[in-house]
Amino acid sequence: MLGGLLTLAGLALADVLGNRTKGSVRNLLFVLITGASAVVMTGLPEAFWPALPVPLMRVLKASLGPLAGAMGLYFIGTWLGGVREDGLVHRMTVVGGMVLVVVALGLGVAASQIDPNNFRPLLMAAAVVNLVPVLLALVAVVRAARLGDPLARWMALAVVCLGTLTSGHYANALGLGGMGLGLKLFVAVLTVAFFLIASMLGLLRNRQNRLLARLSRLDAGADPATTLPTGTALLANVEQAFWRTANMNVSCTVACLYLSNLYELTETAGPGVEHQILVALAARIRRAAGFRCVVGLYHPRCFVVVIWADKYQAPVAETIERLQAQVGQPLPVVGEKQKHHVFLPSLGMGVITLNPQGAKAMDVLNSAERQALAAVREPNGASGREVVTQPAPMG
Repeated sequence: MLGGLLTLAGLALADVLGNRTKGSVRNLLFVLITGASAVVMTGLPEAFWPALPVPLMRVLKASLGPLAGAMGLYFIGTWLGGVREDGLVHRMTVVGGMVLVVVALGLGVAASQIDPNNFRPLLMAAAVVNLVPVLLALVAVVRAARLGDPLARWMALAVVCLGTLTSGHYANALGLGGMGLGLKLFVAVLTVAFFLIASMLGLLRNRQNRLLARLSRLDAGADPATTLPTGTALLANVEQAFWRTANMNVSCTVACLYLSNLYELTETAGPGVEHQILVALAARIRRAAGFRCVVGLYHPRCFVVVIWADKYQAPVAETIERLQAQVGQPLPVVGEKQKHHVFLPSLGMGVITLNPQGAKAMDVLNSAERQALAAVREPNGASGREVVTQPAPMG
């Protein structure tokens, strides 16, 4: 059990170092403090370090469990959305957590001053107190599940495991009869299972919150459907690409892919199908161009790809060929009545290879877009196979 808890603590620490968010820190504190309370109740610290002060262990056994319950109750209220989601659950978890902190401190003080022969009744009182946050957490997650939180039902399963393992650990610490090896093994496995479920749910909710935070910032320069940079953000990325390639002393290629029939299926498939098309084409373009190139959305019908290559990379012509071959393939989409349609992109491509030294992003993008429009208007332009290039001399 201790090995499983240490492994989960290591994963939670890695999440903190990787993301550095409040949710990650809360998850780490939850695993450390709640896991420590479970380990203390098993008697492992005394087995590893027999010289530990007995009064200190009595204080930890009496107070650490309720303190972990208070922290867990507050964290679960935050995990459920806090006051913005449910004011009743927020008040219940916050007030309950504050009361439990006071009770935990009182139990700790009492354990430090009580006669060792009277510690058993105090530990039984701590066990009863520690079941209170379990019941409150169960009420909170059941209410959230009934109100539509998709992860709350799984957290309810974790809380049921928490109540069972809490009873088992206190029964083991109190030396109650019937705690054989099989039951102790069950409690240990249930403890690891609880922390695994709770940690995974915490990571999932943190990922959801990070995604929402990222989407809420898309107005600053990204298209909401494709998440590709657009507007001033795209121009800044193109300018940066020009500056980078100028320092590398290599040429730079700007390709514009103009989708002339983006709204072709609006009448038959329903409004909003263009978002599916944009997302799919953005993925195709990114896959064909790779992650080192700049990919953006000049406007809803025009994608921009900025490519550069040195002698160690694949030629730019190969990337252009991949773009032509992959982006123009038929695309299945789903209409508003769940009917499947096939969208055949009508693409025109304009390609400009230039010396990036002193080039202006807006002028280059406008020139590439005009070439893409010209390719669409030509008889063979609808296939997206015609490439118009305008090489610039290296200055």
